[in-house]
Amino acid sequence: MSQLGNHDGRPTKTVELSKSEVTHVIMQIDINGQGRLFGGRLMEWIDEVGGMTAMRHAAHEVITASVDNLTFKAEARLNDMVVMIGRMTHVGHSSMEVRVDSYIENETGMRTPINRAYLTYVSVTPEGKPIPVKYGLEINGPGEEAEWLGAEKRQKLRLERRKEAF
Repeated sequence: MSQLGNHDGRPTKTVELSKSEVTHVIMQIDINGQGRLFGGRLMEWIDEVGGMTAMRHAAHEVITASVDNLTFKAEARLNDMVVMIGRMTHVGHSSMEVRVDSYIENETGMRTPINRAYLTYVSVTPEGKPIPVKYGLEINGPGEEAEWLGAEKRQKLRLERRKEAF
């Protein structure tokens, strides 16, 4: 087990335990005039998957705080199957970062990446007040370590932008 992650006395969950996977088939209502998936529709689905992942981890209600690095890599078209996978990358006191990878899956099961996004969620009371996340994150392996360190860099950049009112 890595030295990264939460070691503050909270029980921990693994990345795998909180992982969420959702599949959508692109329908007519989901496409724009060029026959491609609306970027906003994909963003909606990404937020839903990220929220499910954060809720699984926190075992509590969450709200979306920010979206970072929403990178479109390829297009999706009518009748394509879009698979989105959410994984925890970082857990703070009341906030959590989730990476959501989106793919087009063909009839053989081969997946082509179309998007990657990082989203921050906050664990909240029913009144919307931030509360501590009950579970820390157990980091296993170099991939999870790299995601944790990347999340810390993104968090630092978000704080700098907020301080500069950017």
